[in-house]
Amino acid sequence: MRRPFARALALGAAAAVIPLAAPAPATADSVVIGGRPVDVSRSPWTVALSSRDRFGANRSGHFCGGVVVARTAVLTAAHCLERDVLGSPRARDFKVIANRTDLLSTQGEEVAVRDVWVNPRYDSDTNAGDFGLLTLASPLPENAVIRMAGAEDPAYTPGEQATVYGWGDTTGAGAYPRDLRAASVHVLSDEACRAAYPGSRNGTYVAASMLCAGEAGGGRDACQGDSGGPLVAQGRLIGLVSWGSGCGQPDSPGVYTRVADVVRTLSAGR
Repeated sequence: MRRPFARALALGAAAAVIPLAAPAPATADSVVIGGRPVDVSRSPWTVALSSRDRFGANRSGHFCGGVVVARTAVLTAAHCLERDVLGSPRARDFKVIANRTDLLSTQGEEVAVRDVWVNPRYDSDTNAGDFGLLTLASPLPENAVIRMAGAEDPAYTPGEQATVYGWGDTTGAGAYPRDLRAASVHVLSDEACRAAYPGSRNGTYVAASMLCAGEAGGGRDACQGDSGGPLVAQGRLIGLVSWGSGCGQPDSPGVYTRVADVVRTLSAGR
């Protein structure tokens, strides 16, 4: 999933303490379309959302990505949590798969989702505010947590190299891998993003709640199945895979939920 499904489903969520990043640079992570396999140990905050009841045992029920931002809190895209995705009532086997590179392996752990909160300001017409917060039934290790970049963080600077992670389509034609992949992209200016998405049925670029990243000639991008996964620059989370026109196409960069907007919302008490 990359293009949002439709409406947000608002459910309750327990409070979680979310660590924010300081503006000072931190150690960058190392290392999808145009991507390459990467071991989850290089990005332990990257998790898969799973429901075998809804999506079958193939690929362990994976349907979206997520990011660990506190030991019991995972961010993902709001459109991954809608009724037509998780059903109504919500799938009872909804879990987060953590510390697993190969979705069909027994590596890592599967943690039940205790509670779901979806941003009530999510706008499915423009795709603005596309994020939700999952509260886990048991905590993940401290080293699985990534820090979020606030509004003044230099990681948002246009031209900055970033990395997107996920188990999504690697070709744009339904080729879903078992193993986690990563792709390097560049953060683009708001002007370039507005030019790519001035407003259409695909969505509208809203700088306050979005950023976009990609390459001028295309070739590296997130795709269906990557939604909700992390975009990381300078070792900090700056975006969540949200939407776009096609995958890896020239002049059609990937659009991400701007994590600074998430920080503002959560800091205000949701």
